[in-house]
Amino acid sequence: MTGSEWALLCVYLTVVGLLAVYGFHRYQMVYLYYKHRKNAPRPRAQFSDDELPSVTIQLPSYNERYVLSRLIDAVGRLDYPRHLLQVQVLDDSTDDTTEIARRKVQQWRERGLDIELYHRTDRTGFKAGALDEGLKHATGELVAIFDADFVPQPDFLRRTVHYFTDPEVGLVQSRWDHLNRDFSLLTQIQSVFLDGHLQIEQTARNRSGRFFNFNGTAGIWRRKAIDEAGGWHHDTLTEDLDLSFRSQLKGWKFIYLPDYTTPAELPADINAFKTQQHRWTKGAVQVMRKCLLTILKAPQVPLKVKIEAAYQLTMNFAYILMVLLCVLMLPVVTLQFDRSWTQLFVIDIPFFTLATTSIFSFYIAAQREIYPQTWKQRLRYIPLTVSVGIGMCLSNAKAVIEGLIGHESEFVRTPKHGIEGRKGSLRGKRYSTLKSLLPFVELAFGIYFSIVLGVVAYEHRFLVLPFVGLFTFGFLYVAWLSFAHHFGWKLGTGDDPEPQPEPLALPAPQEVGAGA
Repeated sequence: MTGSEWALLCVYLTVVGLLAVYGFHRYQMVYLYYKHRKNAPRPRAQFSDDELPSVTIQLPSYNERYVLSRLIDAVGRLDYPRHLLQVQVLDDSTDDTTEIARRKVQQWRERGLDIELYHRTDRTGFKAGALDEGLKHATGELVAIFDADFVPQPDFLRRTVHYFTDPEVGLVQSRWDHLNRDFSLLTQIQSVFLDGHLQIEQTARNRSGRFFNFNGTAGIWRRKAIDEAGGWHHDTLTEDLDLSFRSQLKGWKFIYLPDYTTPAELPADINAFKTQQHRWTKGAVQVMRKCLLTILKAPQVPLKVKIEAAYQLTMNFAYILMVLLCVLMLPVVTLQFDRSWTQLFVIDIPFFTLATTSIFSFYIAAQREIYPQTWKQRLRYIPLTVSVGIGMCLSNAKAVIEGLIGHESEFVRTPKHGIEGRKGSLRGKRYSTLKSLLPFVELAFGIYFSIVLGVVAYEHRFLVLPFVGLFTFGFLYVAWLSFAHHFGWKLGTGDDPEPQPEPLALPAPQEVGAGA
């Protein structure tokens, strides 16, 4: 090879090596999970009915006409003494969601629930601003938060409040479950994607004594922990991650409950999914810029916690590395050098073992733990999950760059449409989210990898073929679905009517709040 070809190969191996570093972190998470799996937290004691703490429940919402009523009904059915409950619907909507919420709030007020609608016409601070504004009127010692697409189980408070008998506990977080996992291939892929984070990563971090983060919803805070950390800040797009690190730096303990779930709706539209991932990725980079140096300098923070925080806050750089890998793939596979042992041990095996198998083992572990009876059937979704993750790397790499350079953008919420199980449709619904040319770039990458796939097949590099296939499918699938879902919005006829959810079996007024 020429000098420039050797230089190209060195750059490629550097990129793969850095990806392998983050791949090793996946192995570490799986190891820590199994090592500490049996160290489940237990409440220090149990509150008697006379000792139960007061709870403020905050429901932030922005243009959630299809799901907000469902959430309010679920909160209304929580099993907790009514005189200890305060519910705040924190609505920043600019459509008819506010009127839908107003009617639903009135229904529950008539049933004896202390519930108020707070509507802002100025979205300053977005979700963080709404939560902070609600705290000014909050009376609860504890503060539970649910996004509009969540449906808390009736025993949520009864299952979480007792951990606060330990005065050092500042947060209890439940694991998310998926209302519409079976709706489509995309929602199945998302469920695998989230299960890895929520079952393996969060459990491993919490039970091994590392920092872990509030997921923004389906958790309950001690009000004092929020206040001592400085309250909600809105200088990042992931206010939950930001507050989590600031609170744990103050010494507050967090509890994660992987065995107790709160169901939620997954985005059925890939453009909404990409918007969600873009916001999470960019926000994490913003928090890295804001908090990482403080964590690394903190004398009270153990080294293992600092190392894990560094991994957690920098892991999104893998998206930029993935884009570089994509660009380098075709030049590398066409390099003229020994195609036998050199290719096998210098290029193919390192890429396979260090940068890829760690991801598969991570998701397999999560599926085995969550679905012990059916996990083998769910394995077929894991290659597709990895492939779609690759296809999303352009959008997420863009988010990383925006976070690094300090590019300001609004908090774009992830629209949901009241889809449960296999029921529901996107046709004619509001909240279309395709507002960029990125799908055209994803399509171009898909075509590019189709060429790479052809070259690899022609040269009989069969060990590489499946992985190039993952790249090809990922970009083509994400691009195709982006266009399909966008134009699918237009398939409805006439105006989208106000949603009419199926009536819920509401308890009679005297039965609301068992245990009151």
